[in-house]
Amino acid sequence: MTGRLNSAQPYAIGLFRIVVGLLFACHGANSLFGAFGGETPDTGAWPAWYAAVIELVGGSLVLLGLGTRAAAFISSGAMAYAYFKVHQPQALWPIENSGEGAAMYCWAMFLLIFTGSGAFGLDRLFTKRSTAQSNSATDQTPVAA
Repeated sequence: MTGRLNSAQPYAIGLFRIVVGLLFACHGANSLFGAFGGETPDTGAWPAWYAAVIELVGGSLVLLGLGTRAAAFISSGAMAYAYFKVHQPQALWPIENSGEGAAMYCWAMFLLIFTGSGAFGLDRLFTKRSTAQSNSATDQTPVAA
């Protein structure tokens, strides 16, 4: 049983990354463009506009699995900032201060920093290409004169 679950781990991480990235990008589109009935902040307004850009771009990159670790790092930090500066001063617990979303996104993105994109990500496609190119370059032995 453990062997089967371990062999499926990259696929589970890939699906997790896709769902988290999609939801995060939708949250950014909601905040930035008013999609799905949201209100838009003024362009350049601190911190709402910058958070929305990070959510949209970071969520899209995580969804695609492109630069997953870097995008997740920045997104996790943005959500930590959102929790501690916006939600936590209102009350101690996330359930009391409406900070569950920020806390969950922060920890989900934090997990992706360490797991990477998993299966189905563009990161893996580029890694395979660069590995194949470096292997072909190292297979060539120089001719000594």
